[in-house]
Amino acid sequence: MSLIESAKFSERMKGAVSICWEMFSRKVGSGLILVNKEASMQLQYAYLLKQIIPLITIHKNESFEVELETGVKIGDGTREIDLMFRGSSGSEKYSIAIEMKCYKTLASSGKPRGATDIFMKDVYLDFYLLEQYINENHANEAIALVMNDMKRLVHPVKKDAKCWDYDTSHGTKFSAKEFDTPIGGKPVNFFLESSYELNWSKHGDFWFMAAQGVESNMV
Repeated sequence: MSLIESAKFSERMKGAVSICWEMFSRKVGSGLILVNKEASMQLQYAYLLKQIIPLITIHKNESFEVELETGVKIGDGTREIDLMFRGSSGSEKYSIAIEMKCYKTLASSGKPRGATDIFMKDVYLDFYLLEQYINENHANEAIALVMNDMKRLVHPVKKDAKCWDYDTSHGTKFSAKEFDTPIGGKPVNFFLESSYELNWSKHGDFWFMAAQGVESNMV
């Protein structure tokens, strides 16, 4: 997608999110970008997104900003959106909320990480949170960016554990659905309103996925 294919600034924002994710994936895969954990993933991706802002700015009245850990109210509580990409063109405004997840076999400490079931559930919980950001008018678009280095999360030999109720495998499709399988001894209960299709691409030793509900057209 060309970043200037559409004069509409929101379309250029969507294109920037997509092309930066592709650049990030390939740079991590080749070793040009090192990611130790989710926090470094956020910082490195945000840096790429900030660098592309001058390229997508084509009118004097346009402005864009990237903000990490944006606090918002969700229901009776608060959450922090991993990354908010905001844009304005005169009186028109647009925002894209991004949640990120990173799973590495070895934690930043160098020790085996484990807890793949929690990671799988948290990917789906991010889908839920992203839907809430839109429903509560915190964002116009919402997308999940996920990376991991474990083949069985993407191409499993079997799916006989309860964690596969939160199926992260390549090609998974599902429509609106309730999720209530407890993970890690803790109760879970949320409902996804949208339909999803999960597709991974492999670069180097890592798999990368961008996913969002079918109501949007970014992915």
